[in-house]
Formats: sequence, C-alpha cells, structure tokens
Amino acid sequence: MKFRTEVEIPAFPKKIETQDRIFSIGSCFATEMSDLLETAQMQVLNNPFGTVFNPFSINQALKKLHDAEFYTEEDLIKYNDELISLDHHSSFNSRFVHQILEKINHQIELGNRFLQTTNWVIITYGTSFIYEFLPKKKLVANCHKIPGKFFQKRMLTHLEITDSIYETVTTLKDICKDDVQILFTVSPVRHTKDGMVENNWSKSKLITAIHEILPQFENCHYLPIYEILMDDLRDYRFYKEDLIHPNKQAVQYIWEKFGNAYFSETTKEFVEENFKIAKALAHKTSDEKSPKHQEFLENIKEKIAIQQAKVKHKIF
Repeated sequence: MKFRTEVEIPAFPKKIETQDRIFSIGSCFATEMSDLLETAQMQVLNNPFGTVFNPFSINQALKKLHDAEFYTEEDLIKYNDELISLDHHSSFNSRFVHQILEKINHQIELGNRFLQTTNWVIITYGTSFIYEFLPKKKLVANCHKIPGKFFQKRMLTHLEITDSIYETVTTLKDICKDDVQILFTVSPVRHTKDGMVENNWSKSKLITAIHEILPQFENCHYLPIYEILMDDLRDYRFYKEDLIHPNKQAVQYIWEKFGNAYFSETTKEFVEENFKIAKALAHKTSDEKSPKHQEFLENIKEKIAIQQAKVKHKIF
C-alpha cells in the first residue's frame, strides 16, 4: 500500500564530475543547495548579486556579468545614511561609496570569470512579482525595506517572463562553455506575504514559462524541486517554524535526489567522504591536547590529503 506520491528526478546522462564548476543564481533556496555543494568541496559560485527572486532581475544580473559591466556611484541611491544598489541584496549596502562599489564590482569580475569556465548553471526562480522604484522608474531586484510608497508592485507578464528566460539562456550560451548545461528550478519557498492565491499564481506562471522555453534549447532542463516539496513531502513537518521555508530534513531529501540523478559515481564518493570530514572537523573537544584528540586530528589530516589528491582545485 502506498501512502505518498514520490517525485523522482530522472537520471541525467551527463554527470557532474568532481572537477566541474557550478554556477548558481536565484532565490534563497539556491543558496541552500550551493551551501551543500561548498561543504562537499565542489567548485561553486552562488549569487554574485546576492539573493534574487524574479526572472527579469536574474536576467539583468546575468547580462551585467556577461558584459563585466561595473557599477558607478550614479547606479546607487542613498537611504537611511546607507548607499544601496536596487539590483543587489542588502548585504552589499554600505555607508561608504568605495566599499559598496568595491564589493559589487569584485563580484561582477568574479562572476564573469567563473561563467566563462562553468560546466553547469542552476537558476532558481522564486516569484513572478516585481517592484518598480517610482523615483527612477526602474524595475528592481530588492526593495531594501524602503517605504512602499516609493514602489509599485505588479506581476510580470507572461511575455516578460519568457523573454527574460530566453535572453538568459542566450546570454549564458554566449559566455559559457559550449557544452554548458542549464538547470531551471522553481523555489519551493512560498511567498505567503503575496497571498496564498497570488503565490500559486506566481509559481504557476514561472513553471509555465520555463516549460515553454525548454524545448527550444537542447542544453536546458527542469529540476522538479518545487514538485518534490509540494507533491512528494507534502507535509508541514518538512518546513521550518515559519511554515514557509523547507527545513533541513527537506533540503537533505532534495539534495539526495539531485545527487542520485546528476552526480557520477566518483562524485558521489567524493562528496560523501567530504561530508564526513566536514562533520568530523566540526567536532569539539574539551581537551585539545589529549593524545586521543591528537590522534583524531592526524587521522582527519590523512583523509583530507587523500581527498586533495583527487582534484586540482583547493579543498579544505
């Protein structure tokens, strides 16, 4: 007797190898997955603009990265004694112009170089809603808690979403390696502040647009992350206390399904061993000078050395 509907990620013929480079951009769920890839000691770059949610803003960010287009003081606004880029997450904000521009432009340079050699791009859309900053008549990626009277909220049209996705793919195909694989996902994080009906409307527009664009490109694919949480796990025990974000157990479940479908056997072994090492390194002892703890550290060093010999990039 079956008590749940299990959503599978189909096994992908091309596999992620230990030396592959993975670029990730999008919602906060993209960061959850990227954090696991980093713990696994894979080469990953996540969100050079910080967390970005909608297809239009993600496309604009990728075009800036493609062109290595640096920001200047004219691209910033000032609010509450802080300089802000409406294209970026609030983690870039600063009281000093040189600091914010240095952070932003360093990430653009880093992102541009990484995209040129990346093997995989994972794009995670969170919402179809977007805000226009009225003083500049500019569509923005982040409102930075600026009062709502300065913004107008609206839903992106179907054409705006499909155009953004199509342009994103062509931009990536131009800068990335010829055989780059682009994986599209829709974040399972529910934007309840938009309203439950509006959230479902927003997510459905994203899914519809992605599936309209996919057949036009051989290297573009859909990961059913949203469906795994909505239709497979389908229970509030897989959410954090806010009942919006997936909890650690849910993220781990999705991670395992992703790995089984996309990791080569060599990568699976590499990743699994690195997780064990990371867990061991997090272990704390009350007596760091004890012979037993010193033996434990030597054992970990040996395991790290074995893992380091498997790849050319720096790990641990």
